[in-house]
Amino acid sequence: MELFKTETLGKKARKPLADRMRPAGLEEFVGQDHLLGEGKFLRILLDKKEIPSMIFWGPSGVGKTSLGWLMGKYLDLPFVSLSAVNIGIKEVKEIIQKSKLRKTILFIDEFHRFNKLQQDTFLPHVEAGDVILIGATTENPSFEIVAPLLSRMKVLTLSPLTEEEILVILERALQQDSELNSPPTKVEGNALREMASLVTGDARKALNLLEISHTMAARRNALRPVIDHETVQEAYQKRVLVYDKKGEMHYDLISAFHKSMRGSDPDAALYWMARMIEAGEEPLYIARRMVRFASEDVGNADPGALSLAIAGMQAFNFLGAPEGYLALAQVCVYLSCSEKSNAVYTGYNDAVGDVRNLPEYPVPLHIRNAPTGLMKDLGYGHNYLYPHDYDDALVSQAYLPEALMGKRYYEPKNRGYEARIGEFLEKMRKVRGDREA
Repeated sequence: MELFKTETLGKKARKPLADRMRPAGLEEFVGQDHLLGEGKFLRILLDKKEIPSMIFWGPSGVGKTSLGWLMGKYLDLPFVSLSAVNIGIKEVKEIIQKSKLRKTILFIDEFHRFNKLQQDTFLPHVEAGDVILIGATTENPSFEIVAPLLSRMKVLTLSPLTEEEILVILERALQQDSELNSPPTKVEGNALREMASLVTGDARKALNLLEISHTMAARRNALRPVIDHETVQEAYQKRVLVYDKKGEMHYDLISAFHKSMRGSDPDAALYWMARMIEAGEEPLYIARRMVRFASEDVGNADPGALSLAIAGMQAFNFLGAPEGYLALAQVCVYLSCSEKSNAVYTGYNDAVGDVRNLPEYPVPLHIRNAPTGLMKDLGYGHNYLYPHDYDDALVSQAYLPEALMGKRYYEPKNRGYEARIGEFLEKMRKVRGDREA
């Protein structure tokens, strides 16, 4: 199977710049120094000619396919590149069968798209070493690759390219690509660096942007194409943010948003919220997270936080997008700047833990309901003290089962309104004569 084959209807198609600029050798490969640098893991394996089956995990455009092909070239092994999007297990089995005649690197892009049963098909072949399997994925292997296969493959994390690394790739394309040099393309000012900053570490996007910019510049002046700031902006249009509502990015962004509010940083919280909204996240999901946050992280340090979070959700429902985004932003800033307490959250969790792990203690007789004469005769409600009949509505009376007497689940923090609650509880506990369990 020919690598990077691009044919259509029997006529050779023009390859995109990103394909034309694939590195011809490892010395031309840009980025991933943590794997390929001197003395680093993958470099050592290549030098020893010992390559296990691996998972390449990283974002798009960082060189996963190119690296797999270069490894095959470096080791002088056949390289077969497939995509899980358009191939089935039957074809894979045929290739694996042929690879038994000569060790082959089988590179499968979008590996996470194979289901569990399909992934299980690879297990015996990987374990027997019939083939060197390289699965490339943009999704977290912990979630997307079956555990038995994952345990038999080395996971290598590929990082987004730095702006400087993208610049190296763009400059090389301008110097080496014949189509960009007939006639030579002139780049004015910081247009190349601007491209590098726009593509978020994705070399393919950068080269596509350069090619589109060159095409537009050549249409303006075929004899002397000039790429400047205006050309780049026109070619770029509006970035489509990378976001998978069911994937790792979804959980990473909501985690960053929640932790920024918890850390009382409204600027970071607004940024992460804007990232999610601009990428197409459901705004009411963000609103629900803030309602939860109001109880989990603010709690009674600011009792008004929960009311405002509910109001923000209702306001968005009433206004819709985009006007309703401002209500969500107001709640986000308020929660970020509120005094914080997780006392309610930890108290409830502790209570749930006791309910699940301890015996089902009976309700003390004096606080049981006594709607019938028989129940009263049995002592239900007997000696119950009605707090409103006493000063400050405080009485020396127990409410927990005897085995849990003195147990404290809720311990208010000395912050915000919760400090006042703490003072009240101390007063109440003195009247009751409490002692901790």
